[in-house]
Amino acid sequence: MTDAASGASATRTYDLIVIGAGPVGENVADRAVQRGLTAVIVESELVGGECSYWACMPSKALLRAGSALRAARAVDGAKQAVTGDVDVAGVLRRRDTLTHSWNDSSQVEWLQGAGIDLVRGHGRIVGEKRVSVTSADGGVTELIARHAVAVCTGSSALLPDTPGLAEISPWTSREATSAEQVPESLAIIGGGVVAAEMANAYRDLGASVTLVVRGSLLGGMEPFAGTLVGDALRERGVTLRLGTEVTEARREGDTAELTLSSGETVRAAEVLVATGRLPRTDDLGLESIGLEPGTWLEVDDTMRVHGSDWLYAVGDVNHRALLTHQGKYQARAAGDVIAARATGGTVDDAPWGTHVATADHDSVPQVTFTDPEVASVGLTEAAAQKAGRRIRTLDYDLSWVAGASTFSDDYVGTARAIVDEDRQVLIGVTFVGSEVAELLHAATIAIVGEVPIARLWHAVPAYPTLSEVWLRFLETYGRPTA
Repeated sequence: MTDAASGASATRTYDLIVIGAGPVGENVADRAVQRGLTAVIVESELVGGECSYWACMPSKALLRAGSALRAARAVDGAKQAVTGDVDVAGVLRRRDTLTHSWNDSSQVEWLQGAGIDLVRGHGRIVGEKRVSVTSADGGVTELIARHAVAVCTGSSALLPDTPGLAEISPWTSREATSAEQVPESLAIIGGGVVAAEMANAYRDLGASVTLVVRGSLLGGMEPFAGTLVGDALRERGVTLRLGTEVTEARREGDTAELTLSSGETVRAAEVLVATGRLPRTDDLGLESIGLEPGTWLEVDDTMRVHGSDWLYAVGDVNHRALLTHQGKYQARAAGDVIAARATGGTVDDAPWGTHVATADHDSVPQVTFTDPEVASVGLTEAAAQKAGRRIRTLDYDLSWVAGASTFSDDYVGTARAIVDEDRQVLIGVTFVGSEVAELLHAATIAIVGEVPIARLWHAVPAYPTLSEVWLRFLETYGRPTA
C-alpha cells in the first residue's frame, strides 16, 4: 500500500477509486478488495472521517461521564458514594483518547493491513472514471478506475443565512466535539439530535445552556421523545426556547447576542449551530460529468448514481439516511455489487443478499444519546398513518417493568410499538429511558425479519430486565390467533 501525500504528477490505475476515507469509504473499499479488486482511497483530512474525530465517538465521550454519574445517583447505596461532580479535565482527556488526539496513524495502519492504497489530497472528478488529486503541497496524482468511482464524502454543517450569524463565527458540531475549553455559556440553535446531545453534554460539563428551537425538540420522532428529553434538560438547568427562531446575531466583545422572533435576546459566550446538513459535493468536479455541484446524489438500492453505470454515492452524500451505521450498511452493499459487476456477474452474485440497501427505506435504527436516551427504528405513528397503513399503537410505561425498578429508584421512560394490522407485524418501535439503546436491536430484528406477533410470544424476555417490555407489548396487543 502507498500513502501518497506529495510529489510530481503521477498516474495510477485501480479497479475502484473511493473518494472519502471515513467509515463508509473504508467499508466500500474493503468489501471490494476482499472480493479481489484493487482499490485506492482519496482523503483530504483524516482517515477515519467525521464519525471518528468530530461526531459519533467524541460526542459519546462527552456525554458518558454525566450519564454515568446520574445513574449512580439514582440508586440508593451508590448515591452515597458520589461526592463530586463531573471532572471536566477527565472528560476531555478521555475524549482525546477516543479520538487518538486527532491522529489517524492507526486508521492508516488498518488500510495497509487491508490492502487498500491511500492518496492524501483533495480529489475531484475530471471525467468518466477519472479523479485528480491535489495534495497540500500542490502535487497532483491522476487516478483512473477500471470499473467504478465511489463518492463517500459525507456531509457538512448547514449554516442558515440569518443576518449576522456567519460574522460571529459560530460553532458547528465539529467545534463542539473538539473544544479544548468549556465556555461559561452556550446557545444552541436547532432541535435535532446534535442539538439535544450537545445541550446534554455541555450542561453536564458546567456550561449554562440555552436551546433555541424553531419547532419542537426532536420533532421527527414520536412526540413523547422530545417531551421527556426536554423535561430532563430543564430539570438539569437547560433553558429551552421552543417555537421560536433566531432573526439576527451579533457579537459584543466576548458575548454573542441572538435576537429571537419572540422578541427575546439570548446572550452566550459561544453559539452552536445545529440546524441540518449539506452534501460535501460542492468542489467534487460533478460538473465535469453533467451533475450539479453541491447537490445530494440520488442513487438506486445498489448505491449507483442514477444515469451512470460507474459512479456510486454512499453514505450521507446520497441523503438516504444520515447515520454512520446506515452508511456502513450501504457501503457493504456497494462494495459487494461493484465487485460482482466488475467480475462479470450480477448484483445477485453478491453474498448474503447484501447487494441492495433496502433497510434505508423504513427500517432505520437510531439512538439519541441524551439522558434519557431515545432509541427508535422503523416508522413513527404519524409516518405510518401518512403512509396509509392500518395500524395499532401500543404504548407502555417503562417504569412499570420489573427490570426498571432494579435499574433505578426513580426510572422514567416510555415505549411505543406500531403494529401493521394487515400483516400483524411490527413496523416501528421507540424507546425513551435510561440505557434503552441496548433494547433497539431486538426491535430492529423483529421489524426487518417481519416476525409475526404470534411468534414473538415465543421469544421470552429474561426476568428482571428492561426487555420484559416486549412481553408487555404483547399483553397489551392481545394474543392473536395463529
